[in-house]
Amino acid sequence: MATNKTLAQLKEEAAQSEAKTALLSLFDEDSFTELSAFTGESAVTGFGQVDSGLVYAFTQDSAVKSGAVCKAAATKIVRLYKEAVKNGAPVIAVYDSKGGDISEGAELLSAYGEIIGASASLSGVAPQIAVVSGVCGGTSAILATMADFVIMTEKAELFVTPPFVADDGTQGAGTAKNAALSGVSCITVKDKAEALKKARELVSILPQNNLEVGGNDYFAVTEQAADPSLKGEEMVKAIADKDSLIELYSQFGKASYTALGSLNWKTVGFVATNKTEDRLTADDSAKIAGFVTLCDSFSIPVITVVDSEGFEVSSRAELAGSVRSSARLAQAYAAATTPKISLITGNALGGIYTAFCGANADLTLALENAVIAPLTPKAAAVFLYADKCNSKEELDKKAEEYAADEASAVNAVAKGAADDVIEAGEIWATINNALEALAGKRVISPARKHINFVY
Repeated sequence: MATNKTLAQLKEEAAQSEAKTALLSLFDEDSFTELSAFTGESAVTGFGQVDSGLVYAFTQDSAVKSGAVCKAAATKIVRLYKEAVKNGAPVIAVYDSKGGDISEGAELLSAYGEIIGASASLSGVAPQIAVVSGVCGGTSAILATMADFVIMTEKAELFVTPPFVADDGTQGAGTAKNAALSGVSCITVKDKAEALKKARELVSILPQNNLEVGGNDYFAVTEQAADPSLKGEEMVKAIADKDSLIELYSQFGKASYTALGSLNWKTVGFVATNKTEDRLTADDSAKIAGFVTLCDSFSIPVITVVDSEGFEVSSRAELAGSVRSSARLAQAYAAATTPKISLITGNALGGIYTAFCGANADLTLALENAVIAPLTPKAAAVFLYADKCNSKEELDKKAEEYAADEASAVNAVAKGAADDVIEAGEIWATINNALEALAGKRVISPARKHINFVY
């Protein structure tokens, strides 16, 4: 028992804890204060400074009961969450445990429920980051996935039920690779040290809580010149501060790009619909919708680079829930009250335009080569003029005329579908000025508990 040991012995044991040593790497030097330090349980909890901002953290200690969660460890974790709520501070949780202490029976179930409730109470109040560096199974996997961000090491495991190997010999559920492909993990790194470093980067760029503004002065203005031909990440790099981007969900929804970054020292969420030439899938819609909702929770402005042929069209896509995910995407943008700026660099057709631009954005900008219309020029020509054209050449000419006139960026501005046509060299200054103007944005929403989001 701890009471039979001297203070020196207790401190020596704590100093030898690998879990605690790793946790200390998160914090500014000499800033960590441990909570309930000498209880000897499988969780180490405490708080400290990360880039001078208050952060709470806990880690499961696999050297104690294999990190098994018990009632006493849960009590420590719940207390940590309550302190984080009270002080409006982020929580970083490090998971490495083979599960719960089943010898405690019903008490264990109750303990897990208390942690889930505590985590839910912090959701939308302050950022939560889960680092999965070992085994994270059962209810612990649910807890980790409830966080705003899940970072996994390459050899980590995350599963509700034990992982399996398929009949064909391929690895089944539970791997970090599959967690990234399914959109559970937003970042995968080599090892625990790198995972903790990435968690520190994230918490440094995020707002402290939902009442504060995110940003820092670590980054210089971008050196990359904007060009109308740039796609996805490259266009975002021409807007964001140099080396500030942290891409999220790179392996999920591969046609789109989502990242946190900085623009003139202000934290911004970046979305690009054209990471590849492919149409947006159900995964892309779910990825972007979740990201925008996250940004909105912490009043992080969203800059969307719009250029897409549209949503994926196939029976397989319908079965995968493409309509539901597309509706969730449109709903996320419409409901978000954080500043929203859309830059149309290519195609903004039909549902793509209505989801990302116009009424769903505070400012819609377009490059001169943008195509903004209900349908593609070719489809519009067929719909409007097929019965009047006697040859394919005539129909192609009508499509060209439609693109140059009705679907042009200038016509979109004239008809109120966009606010301005700008040149590539004006992108950074125009967006930065808009962010400054929107910094005081206030929206009064109807009285309700919450949006009934499409799932």
